[in-house]
Amino acid sequence: MTSKDDRLLARVALTWLAEPGTRSVHRLVEQLGPVAALDLLLDGGAPDRALRAAVDARSTSDDARAVAEQALARTERLGARVITPEDDEWPAGVADLRRLLLPGAERRVDLETAPPLCFWVRGAWPLGQALERSVAVVGARAATPYGTHVATELGYGLADRDWTVVSGGAFGIDSAAHRGALTAGGRTVAVLACGVDRPYPMGNAALFDRIAETGLLVSEWMPGADPLRPRFLIRNRVIAAGTLGTVLVEAAARSGATQTLNRAIGVGRPGMVVPGPVTSAMSVGAHELLREHSKARLVTGVAHVLEEVGRIGYDLAPPARAPERLRDQLDDEAAQVLEVLPRRKPVSLESVAARAGVDLRTAMRKLSMLEELALVVRRDAGYALAPPDKRVGPAAGTTNTPV
Repeated sequence: MTSKDDRLLARVALTWLAEPGTRSVHRLVEQLGPVAALDLLLDGGAPDRALRAAVDARSTSDDARAVAEQALARTERLGARVITPEDDEWPAGVADLRRLLLPGAERRVDLETAPPLCFWVRGAWPLGQALERSVAVVGARAATPYGTHVATELGYGLADRDWTVVSGGAFGIDSAAHRGALTAGGRTVAVLACGVDRPYPMGNAALFDRIAETGLLVSEWMPGADPLRPRFLIRNRVIAAGTLGTVLVEAAARSGATQTLNRAIGVGRPGMVVPGPVTSAMSVGAHELLREHSKARLVTGVAHVLEEVGRIGYDLAPPARAPERLRDQLDDEAAQVLEVLPRRKPVSLESVAARAGVDLRTAMRKLSMLEELALVVRRDAGYALAPPDKRVGPAAGTTNTPV
């Protein structure tokens, strides 16, 4: 029987031999275990030609087990850790990647979407616990001031309600969401496309340090790994499956953020889109998702997001309403009396009753009530509407409310 250390070493070596997400590698690990799967690949027994070529290329340059040992030693020096599905803190949600099939997929990054073999983690929080109540907020790097504002508000509002904010650490929407969560004193997780010791982009180095202090930096690539372009798309599947839902704030016509949303919907997570100005190029991709994907939900704030991902009956968003006016509380007869009153020239009680179609007694009662509410003024010649600056009700909640 192999030891846990042997299995850990094998998983790290396999992650180096083939890029994360490779389905054939994941199947071998499930069938044989990581140690036997590694032995098979190193002996030339890869089940498909593409994987054999990748293993041969990597093995020519170095020894997989030696690379894994060096990576584990470097991880320890960094104060980071490697976790596997055998560990208690492993996030259960990423297992759903087994059933992720993207319609019309042709590229490798869209086909090879298997669950991770292991994670490098930097930060004190247990990863699974941090992701139990988590929402991904993603979007354009070249974010507009509008998008940055919305992402910051979402990050702050979610963290303030004890939800973990997950994103990719990039400029633009990602950074705004992370900073919003940090400002609220909450948890945020950055899922990287490079080693946890490689601040990328470099301009966010200080942000990554702050995240590591109070949240988590997470990667499927060993320390020192470069942020290669395909790795960002490979990484996106983890953001989608590891969280309870994904919010897209801004995205151009071609954007990796839209792929994250598609992956979230593909594994059965809520996919949410914040609408933007129709004149903005940074909202084209977001609007197309809303038009073309029936499962994408429009959201405009934290309340809508929590309604999608929260507990049934506890996180319902209140319906959007205009500010309540004092006249909205009037009964039909009082509203009719108010409607027939002139603004300037007063009219008699009898004229009010005739215009409103009510008897004199009713007209007198309703006028007295309207006068108490400062909606009507009584003059020598009769009744008229109160001037706009004086029509303020004495009841709670009516102060300075226009009628």
